[in-house]
Amino acid sequence: MSAKIEQPYAYRRRELVEPDWTRLPGWKDVTAAEWASAQWQRAHCVKNIKQLRELMGDLLTEAFYLDLERDQAERATMSMLVPPQMMNTMVPSTDGPMPAAGAEFTAAFYADPVRRYMLPVFSDRRTDWPSHPYSSRDSLHEHDMWVAEGLTHRYPTKVLAELLPTCPQYCGHCTRMDLVGNSTPTVAKLKFDLKPVDRYAAMLAYLGNTPSVRDVVVSGGDVANMPWKNLESFLDRLLEIDNIRDIRLATKALMGLPQHWLADDVVEGVGRVARKARERGVSLAIHTHVNTAQSVTPAVAAATKAMLDAGVRDVRNPGVLMRGVNDSTEALLDLCFALLDGASITPYYFYMCDMIPFSEHWRMSLAEAQHLQHSMMGYLPGFATPRIVCDVPFVGKRWVHQVDSYDTERGMSYWRKNYRTSIEGADTEALSREFVYYDPIYTLPEAGQQWWAQHGGHEEAHAAAVEQARASREAAEAQALDPVPSHSVHA
Repeated sequence: MSAKIEQPYAYRRRELVEPDWTRLPGWKDVTAAEWASAQWQRAHCVKNIKQLRELMGDLLTEAFYLDLERDQAERATMSMLVPPQMMNTMVPSTDGPMPAAGAEFTAAFYADPVRRYMLPVFSDRRTDWPSHPYSSRDSLHEHDMWVAEGLTHRYPTKVLAELLPTCPQYCGHCTRMDLVGNSTPTVAKLKFDLKPVDRYAAMLAYLGNTPSVRDVVVSGGDVANMPWKNLESFLDRLLEIDNIRDIRLATKALMGLPQHWLADDVVEGVGRVARKARERGVSLAIHTHVNTAQSVTPAVAAATKAMLDAGVRDVRNPGVLMRGVNDSTEALLDLCFALLDGASITPYYFYMCDMIPFSEHWRMSLAEAQHLQHSMMGYLPGFATPRIVCDVPFVGKRWVHQVDSYDTERGMSYWRKNYRTSIEGADTEALSREFVYYDPIYTLPEAGQQWWAQHGGHEEAHAAAVEQARASREAAEAQALDPVPSHSVHA
């Protein structure tokens, strides 16, 4: 009999538990039938501080609300919108009694990983470097690569179709904060110019005329905010295009609002689309966005099962790597096993948090990401071992160990690519040029921090971020006026 071997990470299967929503004062009388209703969930989202107060009663201290109010006024790039399902997973109290109202509960709420990215407060943010000098509101330059309004052709065989600019929930770290959601005091959001029917027609026309594209990520925003009949109509037309072989529906709502994906009309509609896709040899998948194990509940598992039973080939999870949320080996592996064992969701990616304004407190260095990737290896099945990737501006997703060279003192990593984006058709140097990604400055050694301080203190960094945001917005607006630039050549 072999001796027990102690491992750095101890796997144990955990049963999923739905937190008791009636523990929160504002929902003490909510019935199970109401909770299961997508309409009720949407109608009772937390959209402002007044509604949060009504929900939480005396659980939170006044200091927290003041902290949140200041962030909403001075830092938030996304407006507040948290569905009941997600609120209920904050301080879930499933492993023990709920913390006492007041200081004890408030401390637990501050520390909660779901709260940290869904309800960020001013004290969460960096005061030395709230934004990196090279941050921008469209940090991946998706709008620059629009080939029709809302259709980003970034990779040779893949496109991103942004069908709508809204979600059932708004994440503080949203990479599309330039377009998605309501304007905030710090960000005036870009708006689509064309009517939806005209935007969709232009997207479909481009795809039909571009046989090199085989893969479409149907996103937004979140497709759960699109009336099902409209989404099904778009998918039916997409399935008529012979070169399309993969369709991925992007919806955080599978976790944030699973009640939507459990609704009879949606389940039946997904079944119709899945059958049509299967008949035509097209793979239909759902990509959701879960960042912490506590977000995986029986309702999420039920919604996933409903989608798989309806004929969706796979449900995958691209999460985002964030400090204070999932920045340890244990947190990442707990999440992966909760997804895989509890909900039949395949762990897929963890993206390094993008370089948008006011995101420095979430972002981690490339070296930290490389360490986490190494520490996760060997525990999960190969097909469910997520890659941690750096989404390098003008390059795309790169596994963190693919870096070409790395200046760890100044936090500057250099990357190359093997394809041209839709705006580089005539760029003969695109495949030999090095592209730069930047670590958070506060993670650097003292010499590196001093170098950045000499090349722009935090006031200059903030001004640079504002200027980058202005330039990005003007470029996006110009692109919207001329959706297919004459200089673009598409593979």
